[in-house]
Amino acid sequence: MPDLAPPRTLPTPGVAFAGRTFDAVLFDMDGTLIDSVPAVNRSWRRMASEHGLPDPDDFQIPHGTPARTLIATLLPADRVEAAFERIHELELEDTEGVTILPGTRAALATLPPDRQAIVTSCTRPLAAVRIAASGLAAPSVVVTADDVARGKPDPDPFLLGAERLGVDPARCLVVEDAPAGIAAARAAGCTTLAVTGTHSADELAAASPAPDALATGLAAVRFVVDPDGVRVTDA
Repeated sequence: MPDLAPPRTLPTPGVAFAGRTFDAVLFDMDGTLIDSVPAVNRSWRRMASEHGLPDPDDFQIPHGTPARTLIATLLPADRVEAAFERIHELELEDTEGVTILPGTRAALATLPPDRQAIVTSCTRPLAAVRIAASGLAAPSVVVTADDVARGKPDPDPFLLGAERLGVDPARCLVVEDAPAGIAAARAAGCTTLAVTGTHSADELAAASPAPDALATGLAAVRFVVDPDGVRVTDA
């Protein structure tokens, strides 16, 4: 018989992190700090059409992992680099509709520079283009796919983000919108807060591993900095 158990419900950050502090917060970028979904979808569907993938108009864009990694699951090895170069070109050119998500400015403005970083699956040039297009005031530490040998869902990006801030990954909170990013953060030993957007609450709760807490975007989260570290509550 099919499993009829109700979907798992994840606690809000105010419940999950009550009484806890963190030394730093590592933010994913796309889907967490900025909304680039329309541009991403346009670019990937165009690439899918050009490279003969089936049903490009209905192509479901998997979010949260480096483009080259995704393409390697879709095309033969001898076609991966050409497709990667094309999707990179398309995404660099298309920034229409890339905007800052609600709550982003307040979150980054609250945290001191040495307690925040962006950890993204974008390449360095693509991260720069989207940061500029959105008007995001990015922190000084930005880890991209070009900085690590293995991207999300491997832990390397978050380990590097913590290292560049000079903090223990176990004392970091990662804010992510995608299961691949949650898996990477958990593998790095970080605590995880998922935000809905590119994935629904049910999809994030069903992810393995599941995040420690869930919020409907950064507008639903409040960061408070005190001498003990960063506290995270419900807005």
